[in-house]
Amino acid sequence: YFLDKSDKYDSRDVERFQQDDKWIENYLIWRHDVVDDTLKMIDESFQWRKEYTVNDLSESVLPKWLFETGALFLHGYDKEGYKLFWFKVKHHIRDPKQQFEKKKLVAFWLEHYAKREHGKPLTVVFDMAETGISHIDLDFVRFIVSCFTDYYPNLLRKIVIFEMPWIMNAAFKIVKGWLGPDAISMLKFTNRSDVQEHIGAEYLPPHMGGTDSFKYSYPPLVDDDFQTPLCENGPITSEDEHESKEELEADTKMNSIEQIAKSEESEKTDVKPKNAKKALTTFKGPLLHISPAEELYFGSKETGDKKCLIVLTNVTKNVVAFKVRTTAPEKYRVKPSNSSCEPGTSLDIIVSLHGGFAASLQDRFLIMAAEMDQSSGGGVPELAQFWKEVPRTKVMEHRLRCHVTESSKPSSLTFKENAFNIPAKTNEDLHIQVIVYSFLTHLLQINKRLEEQMNRCLWFQQLSVVISLLSVTVAAFCFYL
Repeated sequence: YFLDKSDKYDSRDVERFQQDDKWIENYLIWRHDVVDDTLKMIDESFQWRKEYTVNDLSESVLPKWLFETGALFLHGYDKEGYKLFWFKVKHHIRDPKQQFEKKKLVAFWLEHYAKREHGKPLTVVFDMAETGISHIDLDFVRFIVSCFTDYYPNLLRKIVIFEMPWIMNAAFKIVKGWLGPDAISMLKFTNRSDVQEHIGAEYLPPHMGGTDSFKYSYPPLVDDDFQTPLCENGPITSEDEHESKEELEADTKMNSIEQIAKSEESEKTDVKPKNAKKALTTFKGPLLHISPAEELYFGSKETGDKKCLIVLTNVTKNVVAFKVRTTAPEKYRVKPSNSSCEPGTSLDIIVSLHGGFAASLQDRFLIMAAEMDQSSGGGVPELAQFWKEVPRTKVMEHRLRCHVTESSKPSSLTFKENAFNIPAKTNEDLHIQVIVYSFLTHLLQINKRLEEQMNRCLWFQQLSVVISLLSVTVAAFCFYL
C-alpha cells in the first residue's frame, strides 16, 4: 500500500506508522476495527498531512496575525478532565483569501496537542455568542469536522456548542450530515443555564456564566501553557558544566540586586501595571516552594547576563519528581531538567542561555511536579515511566516568565561588573556593592518622604490661599450689602 503511494506521503509519517502502535490503534478504534475502512482513513489522512505540511507547522511559519485574532486556542478542562479546544466564532470572518492559512492554524493546534498528549481526546467548544450571518463559514466548519472524522482518529470527545443563533439552525443541519452517527452523538447544544453540565465554572468565561478571568493574548501569557508549544530541554552543553558554582552564585546575586533595584524604581512611578508583584518572592505550592515566583531575569546581549537560578524546596514527606519545560528549547539549557527532590531538601536548577542566543520576553518556563511512591526509583527509566503513568490531576504546575534587563537606561539602579569601576568577582566586593546599594536605597526613601512632605505643604498652602480669597470675597460682599 505504501509502495504504491510513497510519493504522496511524508516519510516521517510512514516511519511513525511502523513504530507507533498507539497511533494505529486509534485509527482502528475510530473505524470500529474494520481494516479496509482503517486503511482508507490512513491513506486520506497521510495525503492530507503532506499537503498541509503538518510535521513542519510551527509558530514561526504561520502568520502572526493568525494567533493574534484569538479565534482558536487551547485552555482549561471539562468536567471529565479533557482539554478544551476553543473556537471563538465571533472572531472568524469569512475570507477565501485567508482560508488556507486558517486551516493550517487548526492543523497546527491539533498536531501540537496530539503529539504532546499522545492522542488523548479533547473537547471542542464552539462559543457562538455575539455571532451572526457574517460569521457563518460552512467550508471552514467542514474542514474542522474533517480533521476529527478523517485526519485525527479518536481525538474528539465531544462538541459543546454554546448559544447557537437560530439563524444558524439550517447551517448546522448540513453540518450534522458531515459528522456521521458516531460524531452526532457527541454534539451538546448548550446555553448559560446548562453549559456547566459539561464544563465547570472555573473554566468558563463570565459571559458563559463562569468565573474564569483568563483572556487570550499573543504573545502568550503564563495563564495557560498550551497557548504556546512547550518542549523538553536538551542536555547541558559541556561548557556550561565546567563553570564553577561560585561564579554562578555571584552572577545570581548580581541578578538579584538588579531585581531589587528594578522593583524600587518601579515603585516611584505613578502608574503600575496590573498584577505587578515584587520580583524576589517565593511561590508556595502544595509540593514545592519555587523561587523566584514569577520571572527569571536575564541580561540583554549588551549586559551579557546568561544564567539564572531556580530553587526548588520539597515541602512534603515524600520524594517529589519534577521536570522543566520551555517554549524555546533551542535557546536554553537546564540542569537538571528532569529529576527528583528528597523530602525537606532544596535543589538548585541552573538555567543558562546557550550559544549566542538572547533571552526574550516571549519565552516561558513550566515546572511540573508530582509525588512519587517510596518504592519508586529516581533513575532516568523510572522517572520516564512515572511521568507516563501519573494522573494529570496529581501534577502541580507553575510557570515562569523571562525578563530582560537593559543596561542602556540611565535611571536603572543596576550593578554590573564595571559599576563604580569595582570588579564583581569576589564575595567581599559583592558585599561592598550590596552596602552601597542599601545606602542609595536609603537615600531614595528619604528623598521620597521629603517629596511627599513638600507636596503636602504645597497642598495646604494652596488650600489656605483659596480659603483666604473666599473669606475676603464674602467679607467684601457683606460690607457691600
